[in-house]
Amino acid sequence: MAGRFEAVPGGGAAVALDEVEISILRSLAVQLMELIGPGDEPAEDADPLAALFAEGPSEPPADPALRRLFPDAYGDDTDELRQAAADFRRYTENDLRTRKREDAHTVVRSLDALSSEAAGEGGGVLKLTADESRAWLGALNDLRLTIGTRLEVADDDESERLYRLPDEDPRKPMVMAYLWLGALQESLVETLLP
Repeated sequence: MAGRFEAVPGGGAAVALDEVEISILRSLAVQLMELIGPGDEPAEDADPLAALFAEGPSEPPADPALRRLFPDAYGDDTDELRQAAADFRRYTENDLRTRKREDAHTVVRSLDALSSEAAGEGGGVLKLTADESRAWLGALNDLRLTIGTRLEVADDDESERLYRLPDEDPRKPMVMAYLWLGALQESLVETLLP
């Protein structure tokens, strides 16, 4: 099981992680939550229906990684398409940000629980429910998209270039994380397939 998710009864997944892997995954998930930003918490006396129809931003984010996580729904070839993309973003981005934040938070919570269970043992076996597995899949995808954007990965052929980076290249640790996350994501997808 080392380094690969395996299916568990009930639709969940499990993976053996050592302390370093737990620390890296947790750190990346926390950084992802910081990148996505805090959510707007409605006041306790706020109208829940009004919160449901709250409008979000209409412009794409300036950060390339956030633009990758929250892309335009339509092209920007015409004024009409630009307006449609702005309208779509206005009504969907807040919910999408919330879901991505919740997925990353699920990763952090499950890793924290594993760390407390396996204290002093050097790691342990992370066991996820079906719902947690789907949240992990979303978070792993978001982490890969973010790191890939920072590394300027344009397509799958770029991975060959990444493998050939010299060890002294300052991007090498992020490349290794990107490739490792890809392997974790692939094994998790395989466990979730019927």
